[in-house]
Amino acid sequence: MIARQAQPWRSFVALGDSFTEGLVDDIGPDGRYVGWADRVALELAQRVPEFRYANLAVRGRLTQQVTDEQVPLALEMRPDLVSLAAGVNDALRRNFDLHRTATAVENGVRSLRAGGADVLLYAFGDPGRRSLLMGRIRGRLADYNSAMRAIAVNYDCYLVNFWGVAAFDQDEYWDADRLHLSPLGHGLAAQCALQALGVGDARWRTPAPIEPAGPLTRAVGHTRWAKGHLAPWLARRLRGQSSGDGIVAKRPDLVRLAAPKS
Repeated sequence: MIARQAQPWRSFVALGDSFTEGLVDDIGPDGRYVGWADRVALELAQRVPEFRYANLAVRGRLTQQVTDEQVPLALEMRPDLVSLAAGVNDALRRNFDLHRTATAVENGVRSLRAGGADVLLYAFGDPGRRSLLMGRIRGRLADYNSAMRAIAVNYDCYLVNFWGVAAFDQDEYWDADRLHLSPLGHGLAAQCALQALGVGDARWRTPAPIEPAGPLTRAVGHTRWAKGHLAPWLARRLRGQSSGDGIVAKRPDLVRLAAPKS
């Protein structure tokens, strides 16, 4: 069954790619993006003393890289709670293999659960709701999300399920690159994760409506996006480069989470 009851977690390790690293949220005091996982950690830290947190996520990572590189590090830390969110980068590639990607997640989850950690998984949203271009991978993500739900059931994991949720349809919840969340989006994702962990409620599903952009503004936005984001992404793929090359985890050690400054 899918876990829903909150626990007095004293440590949390976040694993994944740019989504969990925090692109493109506000910049924190350390000069790094904040992100939904940091926000969740701060909320969990209010529930228990001496709460510790690490974030090993690195932008551009594929699922196999996350489970090969980050899961062993998390196991060494022996945290109470681990989030594992990956798979979109895999789905964007022509050689996407559903079985291979889902198996990598399952192997990682099995190891984490055997190590005593509760696990929070992600079933991502329908990209076709916002973009015709991203809608081309809709079928891939639908199948992948079904696999994530099955893994969550089989291993008693917590699950954040974005599929079919209209809350993220507004442009203001996304960065200009249309792939990463904006600060508003990370705030919404944090609320969603907290509800899945049994800490928050469902008010995030009905955010305040935002006035949609007009047709001219959207047309200009399409052009800027193609030049500023799509073209560079395609160029990196042709060169075999990743946005995460040379990037290291922003919170590599499981340390006490400092209380936010008032």
